[in-house]
Amino acid sequence: MPDISLTMLVLLCLAAGAAGWIDAVVGGGGLLLLPALLLGLPHLPAAQILGTNKAVAIVGTSGAAVTYLRKAPVDARTAVRIGLAALAGSMAGAFFAAGISSEVLRPVIMVVLLGVAAFVLLRPSFGRVRPGGPVTRARTVLAIVLVGGGIGFYDGLFGPGTGTFLVLALTAVLHLDLVTASATAKIVNVCTNGGALAMFAYQGTVMWKLAALLAVFNLAGGMAGARMALKKGSEFVRGVLLVVVFSLVAKLAFDQWSG
Repeated sequence: MPDISLTMLVLLCLAAGAAGWIDAVVGGGGLLLLPALLLGLPHLPAAQILGTNKAVAIVGTSGAAVTYLRKAPVDARTAVRIGLAALAGSMAGAFFAAGISSEVLRPVIMVVLLGVAAFVLLRPSFGRVRPGGPVTRARTVLAIVLVGGGIGFYDGLFGPGTGTFLVLALTAVLHLDLVTASATAKIVNVCTNGGALAMFAYQGTVMWKLAALLAVFNLAGGMAGARMALKKGSEFVRGVLLVVVFSLVAKLAFDQWSG
């Protein structure tokens, strides 16, 4: 356990719980927990912060995935396939990350996110109703390649908002309602987080004692968020989605112009 005050430890636990809740509902919990760890533990190397964050996140994500699987109509087989493609994509993205400037990517991602927000606002029916009938094979393959491989590549290359992009893409490609898309995204996240955590653990950059404590709160938040999403439905998830999208745009804009 790093040298940390009781007050800061309590704040980090609260941040972990809130991040788990946000991540379970619509993705994007890393927007809260990762900055909290960076601010709360400024003396530690970034690799240890990232490794610890993944160890915390995979517990909350797994808890949310189990909660969703019990009640949401999730195709777990397709979700795992997308997750494995995302894992491969993230490894490829990480390989190319060194040659890409984040200052170039941030404005592009901000424009994309604002376009997404406009689309969701102008299409109130988006993600509300799941059409009947099975998903075609072509759409399943597209989801594996585009959603899994494409967003996985983005996650390895840059990262912010990956969970939110997963929910939006799954809704669009597989015609899922937002609740089912969030549930599917959690299974994909378990796959990608597991791969990343294995690498961080191999490198010895995970603070396991701190991660174990924060994971308890992240798990509680994740399960609570999943239950609330299941109870309140797609309209609630849609509202949280818009808040997260605009928050992500604000964060990227701040990083761009402050840097």
